[in-house]
Amino acid sequence: MVTPDTPADATDASAEQVLVQRHGARVDIVLNRPQQHNAMTPAMYGALTQAFRELADDIDARVVVLRGAGGRAFAAGNDIAGFAGRSGAEIVADYESRVMGMLDALFALPQVTIAAVEGICVGGGLAVATCCDVRLATADARFGYPIARTLGNALSRSVLARCRHVFGESLTRAMLLTSQLVDARRAYDVGAVLQVAQDSQALTNLLDQVADGVVRSAPVTIEVTKAQLAELTSAGTAPEAELLRAVYSSPGFAEGVRAFLAKESPAFPPERLGRGGG
Repeated sequence: MVTPDTPADATDASAEQVLVQRHGARVDIVLNRPQQHNAMTPAMYGALTQAFRELADDIDARVVVLRGAGGRAFAAGNDIAGFAGRSGAEIVADYESRVMGMLDALFALPQVTIAAVEGICVGGGLAVATCCDVRLATADARFGYPIARTLGNALSRSVLARCRHVFGESLTRAMLLTSQLVDARRAYDVGAVLQVAQDSQALTNLLDQVADGVVRSAPVTIEVTKAQLAELTSAGTAPEAELLRAVYSSPGFAEGVRAFLAKESPAFPPERLGRGGG
């Protein structure tokens, strides 16, 4: 059972990176690496997965809120240092499976899930936000997958499908192919964000209002509605291992990781996608 203000995994040395806070029928999950813009680590994926699995059986929880600590970012993608020196096969087998397990557990929750987004929400952070039922945002929020200009990696089909369901085909293509971020107003205009708040305090007030309304709703109606919507929008959950392995094995991805860690602009080499690399 999740307890108030307790890290999701008390046995993990990095458990303070994910805080699970209980407020009656509402559970807040805080991504807690503010100095790193809440960039996601393997420990965080494990802690989140455990928290979601526990919440799936928690009949007293009605609404689950995900937030980033510090007010500057929901989550700025992944901690890139974890990619250095690893083969494409290792990354797909470990990183991708870990991420997909966490996202599947989040998407399958019977409770209403709300992403409260302040500042940057990119990469793995956006994958989390698009697996939530509702997104609320501050006016300075920015969304995107600028991976073609940074790491040179690729999204799994299920993550891509969730982005398309939330942002629409045209805007998803634009985000991924141009690496441009989408501001909160544009996200609201296409229905990806339910409401936009002016600042952090206004977002907290709005979040309280929306969450309180959910808590007063019939939980069985919520659960059945979510199950039916999942059937309608299902895109499968298995990542395309061969394609992803080829991407993570490419010279371009290696250059993206090197440049990111060196705080340089990547110089991606000319290349075409190869298959079956390791």
